[in-house]
Amino acid sequence: MDMQGNRSLAVTQQQAWDALNDPAVLKACIPGCDKVEATGENQYAVGMAVKIGPVAAKFAGKILLSDIVAPESYKINFEGQGGVAGFGKGTAAVKLTPDGSGCTLDYTVHATVGGKVAQLGQRLIDGTAKSMAEDFFKRFDEAMQQAHPEAYAARDAAAQAAAAGEAPVAVAETTAPSGGGIPTWVWIAGGVVLLALWWFSR
Repeated sequence: MDMQGNRSLAVTQQQAWDALNDPAVLKACIPGCDKVEATGENQYAVGMAVKIGPVAAKFAGKILLSDIVAPESYKINFEGQGGVAGFGKGTAAVKLTPDGSGCTLDYTVHATVGGKVAQLGQRLIDGTAKSMAEDFFKRFDEAMQQAHPEAYAARDAAAQAAAAGEAPVAVAETTAPSGGGIPTWVWIAGGVVLLALWWFSR
């Protein structure tokens, strides 16, 4: 199973990084999770309940963080056992990229499952995994909003200001008189048009 996606966050790269390395935050955000405990340096024990179609099981596993480049990225190596239900293991690459006053979280996951779970069919397994990932990032975003309400308020205010200012700014730029502080993009666009006219008139 391979899966990738991203999420835009209003918090800074450092704030998101700190949260992604906080066992309490992860426990609250992982669907069905009842335990995330540090067992060593960059190592955690995890317990969670998972239901895929008719199969429900409690998985006990461990997570190891590697290739750590704080506060930008790391790789998660995970494996879990669910008794007769089967097992799951794999890796996930997580990257945080600054984006204005906030950041973007990108992830890529590669995982395999075995046992009774693997017999349910790839479509059902993939659908459940994607649903869990979406649920995690929704909860993570909500946790960040509760922890840093000022960041989300600032983003909402900036979005509203940008929406309100789009039309006036566009009109001012397109109707500005010659020699009156014409934006750089106008000169570039004009140059491209003149170049095109010269080319086709040869």
